[in-house]
Amino acid sequence: MRRLIQPLAGLLLSGFALLVPAAAALAQTSAQKIDLADRLASKGLRAVNRDVTALPGDKPGVRVSEKEGPGVVWIEGNEFGLGTIELDVRGRDVPQASFVGIAFHRQDDNTYEGVYLRPFNFRNPDEARRQNAVQYIAVPDYDWPRLRKEFPSEFENPVDASASPTDWVPLRVVVKAKTVEIYVGTGNTPALEVRRLAATNSGAIGLWVGNNSNGDFANLRVTPAK
Repeated sequence: MRRLIQPLAGLLLSGFALLVPAAAALAQTSAQKIDLADRLASKGLRAVNRDVTALPGDKPGVRVSEKEGPGVVWIEGNEFGLGTIELDVRGRDVPQASFVGIAFHRQDDNTYEGVYLRPFNFRNPDEARRQNAVQYIAVPDYDWPRLRKEFPSEFENPVDASASPTDWVPLRVVVKAKTVEIYVGTGNTPALEVRRLAATNSGAIGLWVGNNSNGDFANLRVTPAK
């Protein structure tokens, strides 16, 4: 009997040894939920050219104020490399006054990549404006005016008509070494897939709003690439 037990014990220990690193790897690639309301309360958010307050109502999140020029609320102590950023955003159906999205790979407060929505263009009757509903940028070198002039239609696109300009919209950004995929709404097809225009592969994440825009943000999740 002892001869049978010893090999069996060895097999069990070997199997356990294999499972431990596999479980660790799975944990490393699972989604990290970032409660924005808790981060605000614990002073874990740093606003640049904006004020940030708790979102009124039952949905835990934050509201970023309206002001001239772009603004970012950086999430302190959070370093993002490659992977997926997911969150819910809510803007307004106000022409040229609603730009909401996410900034990532911060090098300084003016140097980062970003993806944002123009909700007022989601269902615009002008087809040309509907083409400008979602945008990728890499500032300061590649902001939207230069991209639209030098690479027309490459870095912006329409979104699915189911996305409402005044409701919460799920935004998912998949950052890879050379490309970014942007999903708007609940669909599985990217609204925009672009080549990256920045050479950096790590940096902080921020909640982004554009000129004269406010915005609401909730349900932030970050999943590192495997």
